[in-house]
Amino acid sequence: MKVTNICCIGAGYVGGPTMAVIAQKNPHIKVTVVDVNEARIAAWNHDDLEQLPIYEPGLDAVVAEARNRNLFFSTDVDGAIDAADMVFISVNTPTKTYGKGKGMAADLKYIELCARQIARVSKTDKIIVEKSTLPVRTAQAIKSILHNTGNGVKFQILSNPEFLAEGTAVQDLMAPDRVLIGGEQTEEGFKAIQALVDVYSTWVPDENILTTNLWSSELSKLTANAFLAQRVSSINALSELCEVTGANVGEVANAIGKDSRIGPKFLKASVGFGGSCFQKDILNLVYISKSYGLNEVADYWEQVIIMNDYQKHRFATKIIQTLYNTISGKKIAFLGWAFKKDTNDTRESAAIYVADQLIDEQATIAVYDPKVTAQQMESDLNYLGTRAEEENERFLMAINDPYEACKDAHAIAVLTEWDEFKTYDWQKIYDNMLKPAFVFDGRGILDHKKLETIGFQVYVIGK
Repeated sequence: MKVTNICCIGAGYVGGPTMAVIAQKNPHIKVTVVDVNEARIAAWNHDDLEQLPIYEPGLDAVVAEARNRNLFFSTDVDGAIDAADMVFISVNTPTKTYGKGKGMAADLKYIELCARQIARVSKTDKIIVEKSTLPVRTAQAIKSILHNTGNGVKFQILSNPEFLAEGTAVQDLMAPDRVLIGGEQTEEGFKAIQALVDVYSTWVPDENILTTNLWSSELSKLTANAFLAQRVSSINALSELCEVTGANVGEVANAIGKDSRIGPKFLKASVGFGGSCFQKDILNLVYISKSYGLNEVADYWEQVIIMNDYQKHRFATKIIQTLYNTISGKKIAFLGWAFKKDTNDTRESAAIYVADQLIDEQATIAVYDPKVTAQQMESDLNYLGTRAEEENERFLMAINDPYEACKDAHAIAVLTEWDEFKTYDWQKIYDNMLKPAFVFDGRGILDHKKLETIGFQVYVIGK
């Protein structure tokens, strides 16, 4: 089967960039990204590419090349599904906040709504591709809905999980470590797999395209994120041990990272991981394990989350203790609110939870982040439901200038590893702070010796 028309349901962090690159690399394929969110689609179609709803380095150039040539953004979901040979499902799958599995299981209501809409609209055979991160055997539920419509249309279900790192998503799409495609191990299933392989093979080397059965593909995504998060929590667990023994976690990480069996990646101690994937996918893994009665397996993976939560709490507690166990009325400047550099995504950002704990102590938090809006920061805090929204507004200030954010502050906390923070005039910042002036480098990115020479009292995780 040759694919000539692709529809992607969901214009978020996965669907938008992925489809932009697919369209750029396959000019013969019409790619339509659809979403019911009119404001988001309008942003994707905006003439000013700086207004794209997602900030990713290099994304604007890809969109500029393909948009209105063979890449389209639309709110006509039914029309795009009807015309497509292949439909990607790329909608949100948040952790459930209600009912059975609350706080752990993935909420699949949007996936089911997509499946029902595809079943209702489709008049011709289609390949359905799971792009959202899903629990193992979700494809079975999608297949059940699609194959019981009674309209004679045939569907093949594929799993094609994304392995993008926010901040490097375009680079990851252009030169992926691997593209994983899972499908049914039948003649029709193999044909569907090959159809998607052909889409990717226009730019991805054959050896980097892996094909598996459906269940292996679905589980591989959860497992990849769980392993990466596990490494972060492992080095963070050791960071506290380093602090009390006199060891340096950076030196420890460097020493063990030289072991070829371990490697150096994801071994940097920090205030903790954030983002939409790591925590959600591990909790999903925990819930699946428990649902099969594998309680020891569930406990093992849940400890990764417990350690990450503890690290954020420990960082906030260190600020409070260092500032003489009282921060009421004190101004603390946050450099960074996004969960990592080169993205405006704030989901599960460490900054949210550190700010929440400090506001409990009635500190005033002044935040500078080059890509995150004040509205987003307030929304993140309000979502926790810790206190009235009016209180959050009183204690949280988003400031557009980093020097102004740090002026008259008692302390600075670095929560995101934006490169620009390293370039600041730290002498100027010091001169305009209250003394003693503290820096809590939660990402380990600053020149600590230089800061100490200026006069700062510096706290670095794991030292």
